[in-house]
Amino acid sequence: MSSFKREKKEEEDGGGNPFQNIEKTTVLQEARTFNETPVNPRKCTHILTKILYLLNQGEIFGNTEATEAFFAMTKLFQSKDVILRRMVYLGIKELSSLADDVIIVTSSLTKDMTGKEDLYRAAAIRALCSITDSTMLQAIERYMKQAIVDRNCAVSSAALVSSLHMTKMAGDVVKRWVNEAQEAVNSDNIMVQYHALGVLYHIRKSDRLAVTKLVAKLTRMSLKSPYAVCMLIRIAAKLLEEDDSGSGSNQLFEFIDSCLRHKSEMVIYEAAHAIVNLKRTTSRELAPAISVLQLFCSSPKPTLRFAAVRTLNQVAISHPAAVTACNLDLENLITDSNRSIATLAITTLLKTGGESSVERLMKQISMFVSEISDEFKVVVVQAIRALALKFPRKHSVLMNFLSAMLREEGGFDYKASIADTIITIIEDNPDAKETGLAHLCEFIEDCEHTSLAVRILHLLGKEGPRTKQPSRYIRFIYNRVLLEDPRFRAGAVSAMAQFGATCPDLLDNIQVLLTRCQMDPDDEVRDRATYYSNILREGDKSLFSNYIVEPMKVSIPALERSLKEYVQGPTDQPFDIKSIPVVTPTAPEEIHAAAQKTEGMLISTGPTTKPVQATREETYLKEMATIPELQQLGPLFKSSEIVELTESETEFVVRCIKHCYSKHLVLQFNCTNTLSDLLLEKVRVQIEPSEDYIIVKEILCAKIPYNETGTSYVILQFPNELNASVGTFGAVLKFVSKDCDPSTGIPDSDEGFNDEYILEDLEVTPSDQILKVSKVNWSAAWDEASEATNYYVTNIVFSLSSVNTLEEAIKNIIQYLGLQPAEHSDKVPEGKSVHSLLLAGVFRGGIDILAQAKLALADTVTMELIVKATDENVAELIVCSIE
Repeated sequence: MSSFKREKKEEEDGGGNPFQNIEKTTVLQEARTFNETPVNPRKCTHILTKILYLLNQGEIFGNTEATEAFFAMTKLFQSKDVILRRMVYLGIKELSSLADDVIIVTSSLTKDMTGKEDLYRAAAIRALCSITDSTMLQAIERYMKQAIVDRNCAVSSAALVSSLHMTKMAGDVVKRWVNEAQEAVNSDNIMVQYHALGVLYHIRKSDRLAVTKLVAKLTRMSLKSPYAVCMLIRIAAKLLEEDDSGSGSNQLFEFIDSCLRHKSEMVIYEAAHAIVNLKRTTSRELAPAISVLQLFCSSPKPTLRFAAVRTLNQVAISHPAAVTACNLDLENLITDSNRSIATLAITTLLKTGGESSVERLMKQISMFVSEISDEFKVVVVQAIRALALKFPRKHSVLMNFLSAMLREEGGFDYKASIADTIITIIEDNPDAKETGLAHLCEFIEDCEHTSLAVRILHLLGKEGPRTKQPSRYIRFIYNRVLLEDPRFRAGAVSAMAQFGATCPDLLDNIQVLLTRCQMDPDDEVRDRATYYSNILREGDKSLFSNYIVEPMKVSIPALERSLKEYVQGPTDQPFDIKSIPVVTPTAPEEIHAAAQKTEGMLISTGPTTKPVQATREETYLKEMATIPELQQLGPLFKSSEIVELTESETEFVVRCIKHCYSKHLVLQFNCTNTLSDLLLEKVRVQIEPSEDYIIVKEILCAKIPYNETGTSYVILQFPNELNASVGTFGAVLKFVSKDCDPSTGIPDSDEGFNDEYILEDLEVTPSDQILKVSKVNWSAAWDEASEATNYYVTNIVFSLSSVNTLEEAIKNIIQYLGLQPAEHSDKVPEGKSVHSLLLAGVFRGGIDILAQAKLALADTVTMELIVKATDENVAELIVCSIE
């Protein structure tokens, strides 16, 4: 008794981790104790525990170390101690992938697996299957079949789970155990039944008909295991999603719906979760599942409340009207003691609530928002963002609440999410602009996060000059110049230059402030101030637009690569900046990152800062870097989105990406072989281009084995006449087909036969040759183009008979032309029948494009399209292509 008391006292003293400071070398030396005779079970168990601890902590064991420890461990099979034997099984599993010649213990494990000691058998099966490869599996196949149907549920479960793991390396062998697995499904033990269903599904998952029959059979019998029923629901839901024909869908849905009345809460929730996540669920089918989740919201069990409210939160995105019936129950959860539940409840209400309930919801949020972690605060802020976009007239209430949250303590992610939300509201709702900017100005006075403050300065420079009183923001910006951090000061200089370029009344005052900044101790700040001051002194609006208001938006990696090539390769031609691909940012975050990158001031604030994602062009350039023929075409201008040339379930799946260069078009064809008994060689796509296109080169794919993707290319030269660059190409997949062994992929003979596969036609549109460009001040750019002598104007009026709404017309025009809509111009105000769509972009070769589409809705949509471009043929191409 005294020893027990002493151990209890040590536990109360907080003894800590007894293995915290152990060393691998010392433990391996201690492992020599395994060779002693007789075996000391207590001591050996302790040493084995240390070895397993080191392995699970990520300690790296060398091949020799692992092998020596493994063979020393095998000596412990002579002990009959149950605890030590089970530790040996764990050791074998952990070291089997590190040591050599582990199959030496196969006979010992097989003996334990088939012995009479039930405490050994299950663990022995798991250890044996961890060291067995496909060549040895047949030797233990008989024992595995017996173990699957064993009366001992632990043995049966161990055999089934091990079988499931072995389907990855020897699926054909495990398929022969289907009868035993089918028998195990009828077991009275809930875990055996669950594991047996898992094995049966994985054996048959590649055969849709077999899976359908399995589900049909099991739905007619009453499975005792709630885990097995949950898995069956998931399989049935997957079949429903994949069923395009609709045959058998009613029976599957009826089964899932019947599970809503199951006695197990786990099954009821799984059924409800499956129904609300089905893509083609109607409101009538959704109602019972929503009712079940509503009942769970008032459950005394926190896990059920959390599961229900989390699922309702997800459903509110796609079916907000269906969740509205649960609003009263959700409001009761706002005061839940579990703050995770409360947070999800309030965010769900924000998604489903009406405009009249916004103020009340904000008051309820304020009561608990200070008590939750930053992670949940971010969730609340994101819900407020969605609410602001849904009810723009409530922007003042929402922004006042967000401003109050900004003044509270919090980390970078939390503050950034609030700032992002305010910026989103400002950019989406012109009426909220001045209020939002005022809140952000107040925030940067005390902002300790440099990257966030610089982003707000960038926004002030963009939006401030377009407000009624732009001078009010100068003080907040200039205050940043007085701070210690040079990144603050550099961002402030750039923002002030925006005011000077856009507001003539403030130009003289801005020049004075920039002159002061030229005395700054930091060279980046001095250089910026000098650069902007000299440009502003010229008084040339085109310089203001090109170098301050609309800074260069080229891809920085592409610019760096082109400059290196230009310096290394001697040439008499001057470097042409217009040959560099243009960055096409869409989200505010991307615009900010691109602006910082262009200005040479990409700020890193540690692990919380998200890296700027590579553009689509940069991604494909890495793939094409190894092909010499493509390197001779010059810089890549644009890569299109993937175009499907076949159905996704055909024998060969072919996708195309169109790469546009200054004078060439490269068609990249990615072909996937889905036939296991066929090897494709010399794969290419033969195209029939429209008139005046010249095929320069075809690059074949040597071979495409089963379930792999190969790539071929076709290089074409654009026609001299730009109007001829838009057209439709015929396409045929051509290849040499060879029959092969499905299991090995080796062809039956060296001879094959020529074959072909007809593909969908491929269309080349203006959008393939145009990059989107965001114009901060589209109207100013349009006016400058009107005054400039290098812009050509073309216009045309016609009727869009194929569309019935202005929204549909705008969507089609943007998609076909590939031009970037100016801020808010792609959104039609409610009730309006007349609207102007403002567009901008760059054509291959660096040709600037501005377009204005004046739309009017009567019986049909009538459009007047006015295009201004620095090349007359480009302007004509855009007009003619729509016509």
